[in-house]
Amino acid sequence: MIPTLLGITLITFAMMHLAPGDPAALKAQQGTEQLASDQMSEEILAQTRALYGLDQPLPIQYLRWLGRIATLDFGESYRDHRPVLEKIGDALPITLTLNVLSIFIIYIIAIPLGAFAALKPGSFVDRASAIGLFVLYSLPSFWVAMMLIVYLGGGDHLNWFPIAGFISDGADMLPWWGKIANIAWHLVLPVACLTYGGFAFLSRFARTSVLEVIRQDFIRTARAKGCSERQVLVRHAMRNSLIPMLTLMGALLPELLGGSVIIEQIFALPGMGRLGFESVLARDYPVVMAIATISAVLTLVGILITDILYVIVDPRITYGGRR
Repeated sequence: MIPTLLGITLITFAMMHLAPGDPAALKAQQGTEQLASDQMSEEILAQTRALYGLDQPLPIQYLRWLGRIATLDFGESYRDHRPVLEKIGDALPITLTLNVLSIFIIYIIAIPLGAFAALKPGSFVDRASAIGLFVLYSLPSFWVAMMLIVYLGGGDHLNWFPIAGFISDGADMLPWWGKIANIAWHLVLPVACLTYGGFAFLSRFARTSVLEVIRQDFIRTARAKGCSERQVLVRHAMRNSLIPMLTLMGALLPELLGGSVIIEQIFALPGMGRLGFESVLARDYPVVMAIATISAVLTLVGILITDILYVIVDPRITYGGRR
């Protein structure tokens, strides 16, 4: 995990510094607009680069950044000089709330739907669900978001849900259950935009996994013993079909952090996706590198957890010798 993490940070650091745009020039230009709008002072630019340490060679900058990361010091933002961890701490709860709800809804609906379709392959229910889910999968999220705003968010028709923000102004005065209700009211449309596309992929994946398992000999043996279809599906088929799904679950941790740039921009949610997008545009290296590093760590941890869960789900897999 450690060499992989170092490789990811090195590539991300190189890509950020090779991209067009200089954060020192942007910052110096903002500071000199009021004094000299016709040209930028080279002296101010040099001072700005020295202030942020951008005048050093790239290997030195990377090693210094790597040394700070070892102590969990991600530095300060170039835009507002706030600590990077503080900015991430403000955006992370919003993204976690949004993505946890979306992933929970996707899994709680898609997996049972795929398992049910696997029990009757080729039937009308199987084909109708496949067509309906793939139609939903083909709809762009930004188009669905705009349609929901027009029809349900006070556009030309109904005004049921708010279309911007995470919580209403003045909602801090409400009791705790009132705050939760207000946040849930704001998240209805964003969660709907994030969930509909995942139904098709995960349900068909679950259908293929369950269909492959129920055709094996031990399922036929369980039925010959007199087990009901529910017992065959729950006790035998589902557990053995979880191994491919665990591989998908290993990517959930970085997805919980990453957020959705498009949805957060449309609904004005100050989450991680919006923070990362704005940081890239502003060449805010500390924030971008912090988000990339945390995402890489969560990805590696997710893969490790998945490998451990393989042993729990499938008794044929072991990491130690058995007599």
